[in-house]
Amino acid sequence: MTERFDCHHCKESLFGKKYILKEDSPYCVKCYENLYSNTCEECKKPIGADCKDLSYKDRHWHETCFHCFQCKNSLVDKPFAAKEEHLLCTDCYSNEYSSKCNECKKTIMPGTRKMEYKGNSWHETCFICYRCQQPIGTKSFIPKDNQNFCVPCYEKQFAMQCVQCKKAITTGGVTYREQPWHKECFVCTGCKKQLSGQRFTSRDEFAYCLSCFCNLYAKKCAGCTNPISGLGGTKYISFEERQWHNDCFNCKKCSLSLVGRGFLTERDDILCPECGKDI
Repeated sequence: MTERFDCHHCKESLFGKKYILKEDSPYCVKCYENLYSNTCEECKKPIGADCKDLSYKDRHWHETCFHCFQCKNSLVDKPFAAKEEHLLCTDCYSNEYSSKCNECKKTIMPGTRKMEYKGNSWHETCFICYRCQQPIGTKSFIPKDNQNFCVPCYEKQFAMQCVQCKKAITTGGVTYREQPWHKECFVCTGCKKQLSGQRFTSRDEFAYCLSCFCNLYAKKCAGCTNPISGLGGTKYISFEERQWHNDCFNCKKCSLSLVGRGFLTERDDILCPECGKDI
């Protein structure tokens, strides 16, 4: 007796009939289409076993239904773009949605690399340095007067040169005696520490931090022998080519402050009138 060969679903005999295997089980065409065929996005009808099933992002179309939403031209084997669930040929998409290059004014086609800056778009080959005319690509650039410059060209054309290292100053910087410096180049002539943001003074057009200036040039207090900077409101007393901090100008014997008082001298000592009355 001949073994039966039936549809896995409806159990009708498949001898002499067209059938389709699904996971090693045979189905008649009708059952297969009812059970497994995808529904076309365009016409909403099943995509039969004898039709080509075109798919995009889990959506399916008959070959004849796979066309541009706007111009209705077939998209089979052609590039296309999607917008709000609709498929569009590249021409329709470009005319409707693509941005225009700020340089050549032509459409930037879908899939084409482009550059964007402050709401404007460029073809990658059109986004060039105004000075050297070379594509900027992913390199850093600096805008100036509605033009874009690569960093080397900007530095050559516009940037100030540091007085110390002679290189361009692109950000920040310090102005001293109407000349530009990098912050890291504006240092104390003595100890080479950066002076930017610090108190400093100068001598013979050279800048010094307060510590170096005092150690090198300030007179020493006749009382404590520490330098008297005279900067920042420091008060001091001068007498016969000698100087004292206000706090150090005291009677040699009784240590009474002599600031604003009369005093006497004995050799190099300064005395209050009381201590010096027997001189």
